[in-house]
Amino acid sequence: MYRIDDDQRRARLGRRHLLAPSARAESVVTVADAVVALHSTDAATVHLSACARLSHPGVETVERALYEDVSLVRLLSMRNTLFTVSRAVAPSVDASNARPVAAKERSKLLKHLREDGNGLDERWLADAEQQTLAVLTARGRASGSELAAAVPALRTRITVFPGTKQEAVQGVASRVIRVMAADGLIRRDRPRGSWTSSQFRWTAAEPWPASDPAEARAEVARRWLLSYGPGTEADLKWWTGWGLRDTRAALASVGAEEVLLDNGAVALVAPGDLAAEPPPEPWAALLPGLDPSGMGWADRDFQLPAGHRAALFDRAGNIGPTVWWNGGIVGGWAQRGDGELVWRLLSDVGRDASQLIEAEASRLAAWVGAARITPRFRTPLERELSA
Repeated sequence: MYRIDDDQRRARLGRRHLLAPSARAESVVTVADAVVALHSTDAATVHLSACARLSHPGVETVERALYEDVSLVRLLSMRNTLFTVSRAVAPSVDASNARPVAAKERSKLLKHLREDGNGLDERWLADAEQQTLAVLTARGRASGSELAAAVPALRTRITVFPGTKQEAVQGVASRVIRVMAADGLIRRDRPRGSWTSSQFRWTAAEPWPASDPAEARAEVARRWLLSYGPGTEADLKWWTGWGLRDTRAALASVGAEEVLLDNGAVALVAPGDLAAEPPPEPWAALLPGLDPSGMGWADRDFQLPAGHRAALFDRAGNIGPTVWWNGGIVGGWAQRGDGELVWRLLSDVGRDASQLIEAEASRLAAWVGAARITPRFRTPLERELSA
């Protein structure tokens, strides 16, 4: 069996994830496609991940793609998590992941409405959605609070989990908006505040055309293999959130080829993707929490020393801001309240590497400017450095 060692995996990561300076892109769409999808749970992550891979980083470049050209779109998809993908990838991600997520979200909301006992049902929800779309069509865009003020149905309050310890009275506005967004009826527009804010405004959208789910899963698997391969069946299952049967069927449909890793595990690559990739020039990167390069595999041993995990991950398994050297995670970084970027190495990488890391920190600070970045999922090292 063909062997791909850890050095080759790190070389692939530097080139294919556009992290080596010579591999950086001019287009935000190119960046998103290179990693299949950018994590978007934290609004700042999209900008930070994209700009780390752009030859000419800047907030305006990313915002133009998100809100003007709409060449990038956000979808509630893999692992019921918000991701940003290009319009070319969106139909496959929608059919393979977002549709099942949307169906579950709608079913969950309808269950809460029925349990409230006040006659709220599918018809009520459909009317509320129509009223919300009418307001967005008339206004162009609106925040959640503005929609609630304009649509009486969104001001409805229901009792959730009645008769249990979790019983509570809650408004339905955020739940209805979430379901509409999951179904592709509306999309996130410019936030209220800066690019680091998650208080999005909303605008009407057209749902993606229907696609065969099996074909869509095969396309997502193919793209993942090209970006993250070699990876194991378990890696793809974790990354997508698919069941084992769907994962295996997608890999078989693609014709994934088996290779052997340094740890003895059998992994998979895209068909014909066996040629050795020349290592790029030495490179350093400061990547944000939830960056795709740290969240693309369930098993990250080839890039992450076991002793670093406790400092760089939260208890739920979310990676925080990290410092990279030649495809390996060697430390973490944070921004202090006064805007200073600080970082700490957890591995001894030598003087030359430290100088390149310092230069990358300066590049990051230059385009971030006066913005303040606090990760949504805070990790022990980030908290310590930012204190």
